[in-house]
Amino acid sequence: MSEFNPQLFIWARQAAGLTIEEAATALHIQPRSLVEIEAGGVDPSRPQLLRMAQAYRRSLLTFYLPAPPTKGDRGQDFRTVVTERAQSAEVAIDALVRDVRARQAVVRSTLEEDDDFEPPLFIGSLDMGAGVPALKEAITRVIGFDIAEFRRQPTNEAAFNLLRAKAESAGVFVMLIGNLGSHHSAIPVAAFRGIVLADPIAPLVVINDQDARAAWSFTLLHELAHLWLGQSGISDGPSEQRIEQFCNEVAAEMLVPRAEIASVSLDGLEEDERVDVIQRLARNWKVSRPMIAYRFLKAGRITERAWRALDDKFREMFTAERQREKAASKSKKNAPSYYVVKRHKVGHAMLSFAARSLSAGTLSPTKAAQVLGVSPRSVFTLLGPNA
Repeated sequence: MSEFNPQLFIWARQAAGLTIEEAATALHIQPRSLVEIEAGGVDPSRPQLLRMAQAYRRSLLTFYLPAPPTKGDRGQDFRTVVTERAQSAEVAIDALVRDVRARQAVVRSTLEEDDDFEPPLFIGSLDMGAGVPALKEAITRVIGFDIAEFRRQPTNEAAFNLLRAKAESAGVFVMLIGNLGSHHSAIPVAAFRGIVLADPIAPLVVINDQDARAAWSFTLLHELAHLWLGQSGISDGPSEQRIEQFCNEVAAEMLVPRAEIASVSLDGLEEDERVDVIQRLARNWKVSRPMIAYRFLKAGRITERAWRALDDKFREMFTAERQREKAASKSKKNAPSYYVVKRHKVGHAMLSFAARSLSAGTLSPTKAAQVLGVSPRSVFTLLGPNA
């Protein structure tokens, strides 16, 4: 029996706006061969599937779904519309969301068949009417967040890893994805910072790893707030939407309580001096510089004009730092291997899920590869001794 639903091939081609003839040309096959594939008479080969994924702008995993996905898979768009956001980035985001949704669908269907699986109970458990303090307390209690422990970590990335581990222990899959498979397809932070799927079985958060590492923890907590509210969607930075402001406040209160901001004065300082103070606080508190500057604005400790000047300064600094990091990485002889980087991006929760499911025989190596975003021959190397 074929493992493909031929309706998926028809749906993907038509959604891409291609005729049989146009699609066949892109797939390097005869039109009659494509007709036979879409009729279910023959399965496409692996190279043909890869060409379909490219021509139809779909994840390879899409073609293994039981049925075409329904419309509205993006969830809510929590972002404030920015005129300079490139249309190409929006196309890339659509492709990324499809890929993430397809991965999550496989995870969900596998977990549903597991009699021992206990789903998380907090998805959609509160609403904004409960208030910021209530949601902050709920997240803190469920994931066991300790701000002192968080700040004791040696680096921003170590602090994020700690927070991520706590979220994953609570049942949330957390992935770092900022492109469509290569650095050539990187999606800018201006287009999105986070994606959240508030699924009651397999809740999933994606963080754009093109962003500063110091910002990852804030984004993760922001998306956790969306999970508690039971809302899926795409987020960026400061937004005019009330729900985004609410989730931002929850995340900010967990990382930098308003009372701490009130204890620091920037009065009478020149801009360079304010930059120095905020940089010191960011290092100590393991958060980003723009986030602290924004907290000062929201607390009424600086004017909007002063905040904009600081925000522009910190973004210039981040751009320069990122360029230096890229230059340094090219000259490093002991850079981490592909598999080390990939494990970090996929996350422990997804790696453990794949290893357990493979061992139990509930997930094939092919589907494990699709969930993990690697080729089938790389699955067991990626999973290592846990496979």
